[in-house]
Amino acid sequence: MTKTICIIQGHPHSDPKRLCHALARSYAEGAKQAGAKIETIDLGAAEIAMLRNPADFMTAPAPAIVKAQETVTRAHHVVVIYPLWLGTMPAVVKAFFEQLSRNEFAIGRSDKGWPRKMLTGRSARVIVTMGMPAAAYKLFFGAHGVRGFESGVLAMAGFKPVKETLIGGIGELTQKRAGALFERMRTLGARDAGLKKK
Repeated sequence: MTKTICIIQGHPHSDPKRLCHALARSYAEGAKQAGAKIETIDLGAAEIAMLRNPADFMTAPAPAIVKAQETVTRAHHVVVIYPLWLGTMPAVVKAFFEQLSRNEFAIGRSDKGWPRKMLTGRSARVIVTMGMPAAAYKLFFGAHGVRGFESGVLAMAGFKPVKETLIGGIGELTQKRAGALFERMRTLGARDAGLKKK
């Protein structure tokens, strides 16, 4: 069976020269070489409305979001890539997942009030770039911005396992290190597609 991987490109800017876009392309290359089918959702190129009324969570979203829901539904594995902004994800990524979760798509309600995981059977990987060293983000800040997304959104929706790849020090990225990062992404893509073991 061909594995389908959905890459959610979360950089708010659609410029393909951005590091997040380059990382996504390298990941996709590795996954495709391993036989996976790739579908991409580019948030930088999308118009995503802010969700302001809590009641809207229980209603159907706009057609573009419905299309994104269909893309996620087809996926066996979802990769979310974004830069760390103010300690967490850019606002457009949060807005997208709020819209994506509408109409009980990701998290449903049970009769007893407990959340129902609507996207079980899928795995996920979160790839985050940042200026500070990744070790410092983990050690001094607890990586709370990323961990909250992983546990409060992805795991709550049923994704398991949820893996993370934190890439720090991008402000001092040399051509040599960039090449090593792209190769690392290709390896991760192939691994997530099932070609290689952990």
